[in-house]
Amino acid sequence: MSGDNDPEVSEGSTDPAYKNMDRWLGDGGMALVGALGANFESYGVDGEDLGWVTGSVTPTQLAVNPHGTVQAGAHTVLLDAAMNFAVNAALRGRDRTQGTIEISTELMRPATLGGAYRLRGEVVRLARQVAFAEATVLDGEGALVSRATATFLLRRAP
Repeated sequence: MSGDNDPEVSEGSTDPAYKNMDRWLGDGGMALVGALGANFESYGVDGEDLGWVTGSVTPTQLAVNPHGTVQAGAHTVLLDAAMNFAVNAALRGRDRTQGTIEISTELMRPATLGGAYRLRGEVVRLARQVAFAEATVLDGEGALVSRATATFLLRRAP
């Protein structure tokens, strides 16, 4: 997975064949994403026509257990949303994701209530009926906190 310092072809979509995803910046259109403390900030399509999205996470009380540690399910929701956003950014015209087929989440370090984290989702491969994506949450020093991979079912316009 490429990092935030890699060259990126577009900020948003300037090619009219790609979707303008600007209205989904912020909580991605899902109140739960915002309630957990995430915010999608930028997106685009790289030189291989693969989508990406970046954002920030400041975990809220809703995301954590009684000890102030972010629950695995909260990580999964945010990582899934980031991958879904990235896949949709890469699709053209009226094509879109239909649903997550499978997802695998790994937690490497604890994320805590009110901490500052970076979120990134990327498309790894885009096929006719499915897309493969991955996403990460990094801490302020760039250390990996959590990551996920997923496969998404696509709905292609006729």
